[in-house]
Amino acid sequence: QLQLVESGGGLVQPGGSLRLACAASGFTLDYHYYAIGWFRQAPGKEREGVSSISDSGGGTNYADSVAGRFTISRDNGKKTVYLQMNKLKPEDTAVYYCAADISPSSWPDPYEYSYWGQGTQVTVSS
Repeated sequence: QLQLVESGGGLVQPGGSLRLACAASGFTLDYHYYAIGWFRQAPGKEREGVSSISDSGGGTNYADSVAGRFTISRDNGKKTVYLQMNKLKPEDTAVYYCAADISPSSWPDPYEYSYWGQGTQVTVSS
């Protein structure tokens, strides 16, 4: 059964860093066929795209609000995608989700992704 599990969230002070991980299992096709996206949702707000990475890892996207601070990467051997988050701000506080699909055609539309994890909480506060 296909499963995505996020980890690495927590409480961090403004300016700090966290690294999120999204571990995959149970894919019917080889993992390297899937593009992975990171999304976040803050209370009372819509889910928004944060970053995505192509199946090969050669293509990436970032929301304007995180470009230059966040870096996405993937290790297909470990079936894991990472989101390194630096210079965190209070407005980065949200539940972060990873999602997977084969060749999603529209970034950052969450409806392009079929498989979702349960999310991990990131709180940036002093």
